[in-house]
Amino acid sequence: MIDNTKLNSWILASRPKTLLAAVVPVMVGSSLAVSMNKFFLPYSVVALLCSVLIQIGTNFTNDLYDYLKGSDTIKRKGPRRVLASGLISVKEMRLAIILIFGLTFLLGLYLVYSVGLFILWIGIISIFAGIIYTAGPFPLAYNGLGDVFVFIFFGIVGTMGTFYLHTQEISLLALMVSIPVGALITNILVVNNYRDIEEDREANKITLAVLMGKIFTRWQFILLVILSYLTTILLHFHFDYSLWILLPLATIPIAFILIKMLYTLNGEELNKTLELSAKFAGLFGLLLSIGLIL
Repeated sequence: MIDNTKLNSWILASRPKTLLAAVVPVMVGSSLAVSMNKFFLPYSVVALLCSVLIQIGTNFTNDLYDYLKGSDTIKRKGPRRVLASGLISVKEMRLAIILIFGLTFLLGLYLVYSVGLFILWIGIISIFAGIIYTAGPFPLAYNGLGDVFVFIFFGIVGTMGTFYLHTQEISLLALMVSIPVGALITNILVVNNYRDIEEDREANKITLAVLMGKIFTRWQFILLVILSYLTTILLHFHFDYSLWILLPLATIPIAFILIKMLYTLNGEELNKTLELSAKFAGLFGLLLSIGLIL
């Protein structure tokens, strides 16, 4: 019999509202491959599973080490964390992290066998980066590098890696379409760190928001949004895509809502902004994908 309470705890630990961050790069990279008539569905399915598992494994590792370092407490403003709440033990979480990343590696072997060793190195580096995001002697999230990590791995590596699976090519075009993906997924973290500035500072968790302050963080969010829109315009004018590539511009009203929320909400209220930022990245990625295919 399945313990529903425990199952719900694991679902909570996976942070389902943020998993769009794992879907968007695979969706956009696959759509670019479709536009070039080089798409093979099994590659994208396995890549999506691996991407989601790496995201979950990273979330589990984050939950564990934030708890061990004292960054997560029952007083936190963000969504409930399972270790700090006593829903899952440290031993259970350590085992889950091993299982999740182990399963990711095994699934990835299909892609390695099909495409080549380059994919093996991408997989190993991605898993390693997911672990050292909060673990190890120099955790990225505790040293102002979390934003860079997210932009590189959930934007550039995820999107270009998916495109490479289908084409065995690394191109400037693939890099260009990865930029808005990385920018808007990074903004999910930007909102998270903006909300947690005070408690992160108290816990000696040095995020970029802690280092640079609230004014900088708000402008960081705005500039990453602008960069995303400028990239789609560049795809139209420089890479000769049709007007369909400008479909993401339809999300501009949502961008204004998010910016207003960032300037007017505080504390737990920003959880709404966090959730909408994830949906915004997902919708932008979907419209960009449609534009690439059409």
